[in-house]
Amino acid sequence: QVQLVESGGGKVQAGGSLRLSCAGSRSVFTINGKGWYRQAPGKEREFVARITDNDVANYRDSVKGRFTISTDNARKTFYLQMNNLQPEDTAIYYCNADLEFPPGRKFYNFWGQGTQVTVSS
Repeated sequence: QVQLVESGGGKVQAGGSLRLSCAGSRSVFTINGKGWYRQAPGKEREFVARITDNDVANYRDSVKGRFTISTDNARKTFYLQMNNLQPEDTAIYYCNADLEFPPGRKFYNFWGQGTQVTVSS
């Protein structure tokens, strides 16, 4: 069963915007340690952004000022708003989080299925 469902990828021209979503399944109780990563062809997966449980966000330098990570705990969903996209942002984007299932007290780390973001010049 897929526990983190991603959506929102697509193709845009340079300077365009996309918003990625990562939603926990109905069986998920709590989501912590939310983050986004990406993997370009022929490259290793790299960190993009992370938001802590007290809403402190961190970004890789190349996306600072362009990407924003946010969370909607009521919907068990977190987002990555990507503005001013550039061709070098082209990659498969993965969400990652620690999920708690009922009856709780233990978290398990999961990855989303990945969503393709393609930016043309």
